[in-house]
Amino acid sequence: MGVENAAEGSGGVQRKLFDDVKPEWVEVNVNEVRVEKIKDFGGPWLGLELMRRLEIDRFFRDHMPRGKEGIGWAEIAKILVLCRFCRPSSELHIAEHFYEKTALPDLLGIAPERVNNDRLYRALDKLLPHKADLEKHLKDKVGALFKVDYDLYLYDVTSTYFEGQAKSNPSARHGHSRDQRGDCKQVCIGLVVTRDGFPLGYEIFAGNRADVTTVEEIIGTMEGRYGKANRIWVMDRGMASETNFNFLNQEGRRYILGANRGQLKQYESELLKEDWLVVHSGLEVKLVDGPDGKEVFILCRSKDRAEKEKAMHDRFEQRIEDALMQMAKGCEKRKYKVKVIERRVGKLLGKNSRGAGLFDVEVSESPSGGAQITWTQKEKWRQWSQLSEGCYMLRSNVRDWSPEELWKAYIQLTEAENAFRIHKSDLSVRPVWHQKDERVQAHILICFLAYVLWKTLGRLCHKAGLGDEPRKVLWELAQLKLTDVILPTRNGTEIRLRRVETPDTHQRILLQRLKLSLPRKFEKRNL
Repeated sequence: MGVENAAEGSGGVQRKLFDDVKPEWVEVNVNEVRVEKIKDFGGPWLGLELMRRLEIDRFFRDHMPRGKEGIGWAEIAKILVLCRFCRPSSELHIAEHFYEKTALPDLLGIAPERVNNDRLYRALDKLLPHKADLEKHLKDKVGALFKVDYDLYLYDVTSTYFEGQAKSNPSARHGHSRDQRGDCKQVCIGLVVTRDGFPLGYEIFAGNRADVTTVEEIIGTMEGRYGKANRIWVMDRGMASETNFNFLNQEGRRYILGANRGQLKQYESELLKEDWLVVHSGLEVKLVDGPDGKEVFILCRSKDRAEKEKAMHDRFEQRIEDALMQMAKGCEKRKYKVKVIERRVGKLLGKNSRGAGLFDVEVSESPSGGAQITWTQKEKWRQWSQLSEGCYMLRSNVRDWSPEELWKAYIQLTEAENAFRIHKSDLSVRPVWHQKDERVQAHILICFLAYVLWKTLGRLCHKAGLGDEPRKVLWELAQLKLTDVILPTRNGTEIRLRRVETPDTHQRILLQRLKLSLPRKFEKRNL
């Protein structure tokens, strides 16, 4: 049986790949051939390839010098990012379990015993000071690789909660939780992405910070980092306030924001007209001038949204009606104080606010001395509700775009929302187990870098005609294993060959479409 000759490595773990070797022939006992140390290869190898294309590894080497440590901080930082990309877990789990079960020791040349949770934690501390420079580096590399458009800056805010009290973290506060974990402290994350979803940067805010108060800070940060180019800021209506609009209009900043729904009433006559522009089936838009002539308002009407809001209004109306009837019957059977029933009515309407405006409820004292309830329905409210169902407004100072172009730019905010979903589901940015402020910031930075790898793979998939969702491609390639093949020879020695699993037909097609070359082997070690 033939085996290829390779020099025996020194120092234990080997990582040098080789291609052309002359065959060396030995006699092998085929009955004793075995395999050992089957490790996950595809995911770590793919992540490392993506890091190299973005030159993240070079950035780490340039900004995180080795110093006196045997293993440089740049290499440890690579481990953190690659593990977050492949299978998110804690630093302790990486050190004690995950790292040694993957091909990372072979790919990086770092033996498992050299990786421990203390070094992983310290690498977080070493990486964090380079956040701003790293974001600039990634913007330049992504722009060069994929010709990304930087005309739109999409900004949104989410939250991530803590496990534990986080008493030493001043940013950990109770606030509006997007994760339905109001019982936990949290921090807020403001993320800026391009129209394609590539992240440009992020900032961390206290957990009780209102979204609307973050706009000036994030714009100042991005402009300080990337200049005041002729870009358009896109944000949802949670960022809309007159203070922010005044700030945005300074120095000619352009914007498209969701408008307060209360302003829709001013354009009731426009809703009744038939001069709507159809964007696609079930979605219409029209453009109206703002009061000062400097802004435009984009009225939008969605059939699907209208059906959803109508069902919601009907449900709340029926719920309020049924509850009021029960209260009225209760008052007939028992003498309640007027203030008691008033509180119950207030609580009922508060819990069903989307239908509360339809009802005019009066609680008074009955002739018998107890409370009594009467109510009527406001037909004007119902008429307005039916007219405005499915309608919403955008507000912009971009006057040279069509209403369709403005709407399509605004709807790109789904890219920021999708980024948050991936951060939370695939990259496990939540919950946060770190308690110190700096460690929390570094944890989010690692997740940010892993998301950049995710989006890079997504763009490569798009260019290869594999769709825009890299999750399936990553899963398929992650199934590839690295295996030690042990060959007992006639002279009593054993030859250990480290081999990458041969991809199946589907994996081979993916690699060809992505223009990725899978290494076949590593240097062997003789035992």
